[in-house]
Amino acid sequence: MDTIFIITILIVICALAFDFINGFHDTANSIATSVSTRALPPRTAVMLAAIMNFLGAISFVGVAKAIASDIVDPFSLNQTPDDTTGSVVILAALLSAILWNLITWYFGIPSSSSHTLIGSIAGAAIAAAGFDILNYSGFLGILKALIFSPFIAFAVGFLFMTLFKLMFKNLNLYRTNKGFRTMQIFTASLQAFTHGTNDAQKAMGIITMALIAAGMQHDNTVQDWVRIACALAMGLGTSVGGYKIIKTVGTKIMKIRPVNGAAADLASATVIFGATLIHLPVSTTHVISSSIMGVGSAQRAKGVNWGVARKIVLTWIITMPISAVIAGCIYYILNLFF
Repeated sequence: MDTIFIITILIVICALAFDFINGFHDTANSIATSVSTRALPPRTAVMLAAIMNFLGAISFVGVAKAIASDIVDPFSLNQTPDDTTGSVVILAALLSAILWNLITWYFGIPSSSSHTLIGSIAGAAIAAAGFDILNYSGFLGILKALIFSPFIAFAVGFLFMTLFKLMFKNLNLYRTNKGFRTMQIFTASLQAFTHGTNDAQKAMGIITMALIAAGMQHDNTVQDWVRIACALAMGLGTSVGGYKIIKTVGTKIMKIRPVNGAAADLASATVIFGATLIHLPVSTTHVISSSIMGVGSAQRAKGVNWGVARKIVLTWIITMPISAVIAGCIYYILNLFF
């Protein structure tokens, strides 16, 4: 059997595994606040998130196309029809991303699947062909989205919480909390949907990139079977749940009440869906954590556990370079066999 075909099959399997892991790794992003405020029981919240993740995942493809061509030009990876370089680069990137996701999930650290995947693609490609292989205009555009989206989410979270404080300041606290718990069922669903529209597309982009590198398609169109397979993988992964990270995001950053949770959910859903519409991948982990911090700051800055926040930010900073190094090492190992 053709070597490139075998590697491509491995890439599809690993991409779906990455999407599955992304589902349970990032489940906390969309349901942590609703679980922590008891708006939804954990099992119900996880199943709701799984369904909405799936629906979001099959609805858009713009981010997938950006992943497929904006970091590295897949057409430039293979110099001859029998050259396996491009396929090995993609496989190394996926294995690196899966490894880092599992490490951070095990320790309950809400790291970014987006950062690790993008860092891994860049690291493996650089190991194969040097820094000139990067599509700098597209790569820098994605990097800007990843860097600025948490700050935007912080500001939007602060704004939503400020508006809620003004709008509901004269209402009975118990009735307000009860109303916002009901509202959180909607906001958690919306957030899970937007999570699917952005995160699941990253695996779609990887598979599309692999098909191009293998010469099996000649543009960055995302095929229907790729969309459905990735959506199912993320939905199934989400149904497994990510309770360790739920605890960090939903309880350790700040004490979340229903009004805080609803404000954070709306803020993060707004930012994530806005990024999806302009075809930019963002870190749902970063956006949601930053939204919670923004909400907490609007309520009372001392109410935010800035020690936990600093640890999360440190993880944001180190994820991409560590992933790039891991992917480069894996590429050199795989290159010994293919």
